[in-house]
Amino acid sequence: MTIQLHNTKTGKKETFVPIDKNSITMYLCGPTVYNYAHIGNARPAVVFDVLNNLLKYHYPKVTYARNITDIDDKINKSAMELGQNIKKYAKKYADIYNHDIEQLGVQAPDIEPYATEHIPQIIAMINDLITKGHAYAAEGHVLFSVNSYENYGRLSNRNIDDMIAGARVEIAPYKKHPADFVLWKPSDESLPGWGSPWGRGRPGWHIECSAMCKEHLGTIIDIHCGGRDLVFPHHENEAAQSCCANSTESFANYWVHNGMINMDNHKMSKSLGNILLIKDVVKKHKGEVIRWLLLSSQYRQSVSWSEDSIYKSQKTLDRIYTALRENQDSIAEVHHNNIPASIIKALDDDLNTPIAFAEINKIAKQLAKAKSSNDKVLYKSQLLSAGLLLGFFQENPESWFKADDIDSDKIEKLIKQRNTARDNKDWEKSDQIRNELAAMNVVLEDSAKGTRWSVKNQ
Repeated sequence: MTIQLHNTKTGKKETFVPIDKNSITMYLCGPTVYNYAHIGNARPAVVFDVLNNLLKYHYPKVTYARNITDIDDKINKSAMELGQNIKKYAKKYADIYNHDIEQLGVQAPDIEPYATEHIPQIIAMINDLITKGHAYAAEGHVLFSVNSYENYGRLSNRNIDDMIAGARVEIAPYKKHPADFVLWKPSDESLPGWGSPWGRGRPGWHIECSAMCKEHLGTIIDIHCGGRDLVFPHHENEAAQSCCANSTESFANYWVHNGMINMDNHKMSKSLGNILLIKDVVKKHKGEVIRWLLLSSQYRQSVSWSEDSIYKSQKTLDRIYTALRENQDSIAEVHHNNIPASIIKALDDDLNTPIAFAEINKIAKQLAKAKSSNDKVLYKSQLLSAGLLLGFFQENPESWFKADDIDSDKIEKLIKQRNTARDNKDWEKSDQIRNELAAMNVVLEDSAKGTRWSVKNQ
């Protein structure tokens, strides 16, 4: 058993060597909950759900934490503009986020810490940084001193001058260095705030994750995950303040980052108006179809989102579900031991989901062609076991081909009428009913086992 992961810290693929093989720790930066989540937010949730499953396949215990940032200036601004309670507003969108990604087959993490529930730990960590000379208080703020940490910039492979030139650095007279970043900021009565040695205030973004990670996973963790857009400044700052506060050489031994989503070959961005919300996408497409598309490229690469790529993902899953539907009488044994070694090998190689998908397609074809009952059981067991690891084939094959908003009773009644017309050789009536069903986007399939129907994808 050897898992290879591309480590952002070293810029190369490395063999994963856990701190303790009996207890793996992994942390994913979750959402800042100020609005509905978009499909870009969905990709890390899906990708690292698979990594979590893979680690649990190999190791006896994995503790996976995915946080919720529920205190942030964007949350404050949005809630205040709408005249809503800030705490309730953040909880509303945290719940929506979890519901949305659940539709994509994402399992709940082992731990889901909220930033506002860790204020004492945040204050304690800031105090440690001040005591050790890595932070300073100024005009109600506390800032991390980047010059106090010689390895600052190592994760993102940047020097401080480049950081200032290439990033939106807040210029403030109380900063000792332009790149120093906020650990604590003052709050007036209109904003959420907590008492602290530096006055009533609230934490900065970066310190939240460091404090939550330490509280639940320890001072040094195995794997830290997130989108590539978080490498700088968020993860760079996390690493700096964690190492300094905890007096460690490392914060996370492996930093793993996923690529972004392109919309019809354009970057997804608010300025281009091409952001798709998860809640809207799942109304048009099944969650497994979206999940397949998000995993269709190796996680470090960009994913191309388009009508064509959605169509291809749908058709692929339709073929696999067809094979499962044709073999419903075969009783599969679904467990880890029945996952083909070729699929584990692909996933062990830096989560190479395209190769794993190719192997799944081979098995589905073997199942579709299988003649003996033993072969049918074998291939179906392999397919469903691999699907469980990757988060697929969780639907009943019959329901897969039927839309949630379709009148199943009406369709079954029409099919029964059509079959009666066919038995009576009333071909005109039979064709009339078939055309009526076609107008409802219902596709019929006549076979020796009877008439099956499915809903045509529009």
